[in-house]
Amino acid sequence: MMLKGKKIVIGVSGGIAAYKACEVVRGLKKLGAEVDVVMTAHAAQFVTPLTFGTLADSVCCEMFDGVVHGEVRHIALAKKADLFLVCPATANIIGKIACGIADDMLSTTLLATKAQVLLCPSMNVNMYHNGFFRENLQKLMDSGMKVVEGDSGFLACGDHGEGRLAEPQKIVDACISLLTAKKDLAGKKVLVTCGATLEKLDDVRFVTNFSSGKMGAALVRRALDRGAEVTVVAARHSVPLDGRAKVVDVSTTQQMLESVMALLPEQDVVVMAAAPCDYKPKVFSETKIKSERLVVEFEKNPDVAQAVGQAKGNRFLCIFAAETDNGLANARQKLVKKHADLAVLNDVKHNNVFGSDTDVVT
Repeated sequence: MMLKGKKIVIGVSGGIAAYKACEVVRGLKKLGAEVDVVMTAHAAQFVTPLTFGTLADSVCCEMFDGVVHGEVRHIALAKKADLFLVCPATANIIGKIACGIADDMLSTTLLATKAQVLLCPSMNVNMYHNGFFRENLQKLMDSGMKVVEGDSGFLACGDHGEGRLAEPQKIVDACISLLTAKKDLAGKKVLVTCGATLEKLDDVRFVTNFSSGKMGAALVRRALDRGAEVTVVAARHSVPLDGRAKVVDVSTTQQMLESVMALLPEQDVVVMAAAPCDYKPKVFSETKIKSERLVVEFEKNPDVAQAVGQAKGNRFLCIFAAETDNGLANARQKLVKKHADLAVLNDVKHNNVFGSDTDVVT
């Protein structure tokens, strides 16, 4: 059986499409998966717990549902899951997850899990296109959660459009894909830097750059999906980082250097996707600089990638080169100078790369 030994927790929230979750449970059980169902109170208005209790290995509705193997139920379920599927995922539960709300069994278990989360949205077309919902869903996707989108079609309310729950077989196929994905980095330790460092002029002002951290966050998710143990040295970033990774927060380039060098001996792969400031103010003002004419003298910051390259030994080092002209030549020069194994070229003059959801690299 394709999913034998895999443990899946299915969260069922309160929407009319809850009945389709029964077919999903059956499909996963046929493939050998162990399936536990967590229902919201509203979900139980659409499908009885008895139905899921018959189809699944267990069903849980109440927050205080006893102790399992010495652990409270929501923690035990959160820890055992190889995959956490939310089907259907209503606008309400998606909003709760995005805001970190834990006020019932399902939302609390979701907040506690470190498993991959797969969301199956289901709602009215107007709710589906509501700006607040889109923002919440994007936030969860940026954090590493996966989404199975449904097709546009006839909705239970009589409207026609997007918001339909994906067909049960499509959801089962998505579970298979996630649970059987090649784990070619299993046993490897990967260090990723991301974001933009900042250098303070005074307690009010600082110098930084346009890096959003999106590239680093995407690389973190991919490495985790491939089985790696990932540590992130994170400077200023605009997107959430995958909760499965260990995160070390830094502000300045010097702090990034110190953190990376301290972690380096344990790593197999180092990916330098951050944008450390090359320069910093020579003097930090202990008081706020007044708004009259200002002259700032800068001094060179340490080169984090070069320091790693000189100390990396047999570790694999990937660096990034953001260039406006002579890109290939400059990237090749950095590859040699910094003793890297791979250089990724970003043409920042012709590509709108900073903060973008897409990028083209060489």
